[in-house]
Amino acid sequence: MVKDKDFAKQKVTPGDLTPSLLSALSHAGMKFTRVRYFSHASPILICYCISIAFAASAAAAQFGFPDWIELSPTNSPPARSYLAMAYDPASGKVIMFGGDNGMTYLNDTWSFDGTSWTQIATQSAPPARAAAQMTYDSVTQKVVLFGGFNGTYLGDTWLWDGSTLQWTQTTPQHHPSAVTGPMLFPDPNGRADLFGGFNGQFYQLTMWQWGGTDWTQLFPQTVPFARSSAAVATNSSTGQVVMFGGLADVNPNNTWTYDGTTWALQSPAVQPFLVYAASAAFDPGLQGVVLFGGGSGGVDQNTTWLWDQVGTTWIQLSTQHSPPPREGAGMAYDVALGRVILFGGQDNNGKFNDTWELISTSTPTPTPTPTVTATPTPTPTPTGTPSPKPRVTPTARPRPTPPPRP
Repeated sequence: MVKDKDFAKQKVTPGDLTPSLLSALSHAGMKFTRVRYFSHASPILICYCISIAFAASAAAAQFGFPDWIELSPTNSPPARSYLAMAYDPASGKVIMFGGDNGMTYLNDTWSFDGTSWTQIATQSAPPARAAAQMTYDSVTQKVVLFGGFNGTYLGDTWLWDGSTLQWTQTTPQHHPSAVTGPMLFPDPNGRADLFGGFNGQFYQLTMWQWGGTDWTQLFPQTVPFARSSAAVATNSSTGQVVMFGGLADVNPNNTWTYDGTTWALQSPAVQPFLVYAASAAFDPGLQGVVLFGGGSGGVDQNTTWLWDQVGTTWIQLSTQHSPPPREGAGMAYDVALGRVILFGGQDNNGKFNDTWELISTSTPTPTPTPTVTATPTPTPTPTGTPSPKPRVTPTARPRPTPPPRP
């Protein structure tokens, strides 16, 4: 039987999370690797590919031709992965915090206005960390950050005030366990909710809600299987929360939805490969939650998926361009720009510091060539994957080792 540390050795290369952080994130990924590649049944694979092809065709008919466009900000944060990112309506900007650059954990704060990234000097800031998460609480009008890992599993709560551009640490009487990779998302009632995470020994299935000064544990009648590092986002039009994948001891290869009262396990006709540390955000233009990338059995992905709430299924979006495969990227919908923004992440070669936006449009993005001829049914011209910007290739450094798994 392959042990956790052996899997970490197999997966970790320069540019991946350091072994100590990956030890906290990769246990279920190891199990999925064995399950995913055990069967080589060609008919099943062919049927699955055909299903994806039909889904992609349906997506083009329903949503037009969305496309990823790489931006060229006048300034960008240093390359990193497993950062925390959310849109802050109070400042009207995307806020990004921390992450891992392969050599150290980070605690810098940046904002993106659609043109440039700006580092924000704050009087105080959360300690450096990776694999924390944050989301906007529309009731308190603050961004809530919780958890993460910096050699220690973290359970502190910090609030970002977009009107003062400052962080404030809170001291709630109750709070979730110190975890890495929790899922934070807006509750349909506007509050910030938290589900799951990994505390160094066990994956969690508890759910909490931030009330402004304290955390309150929620007890839905049904909850998803315990997990961490799942993709999650809230459809702000319908109030439905969507969660997919992640790392777990019990199979996380499933889709769950939350309506503000309880969770429901969905049975979509098509869904992505099981991924962990994928990125997700709700796009009003596409009328659904967008999921991008993630790690899958040691192979990073760059597919783009859309959760169709009406059809209760996943639809793979066929885009002419795409960010390179990655995991641990930040994603948020920028209301001011009307675009989903993606930043950073990592693959086996290093960290990224590129910025991308997802354009939801009824017509395809024109191919950059002077000889394009208009046709009744536009067909995107195949192009190579754009070359990524230079990335940091980190060198290994000693990190504290988390307690061994049971």
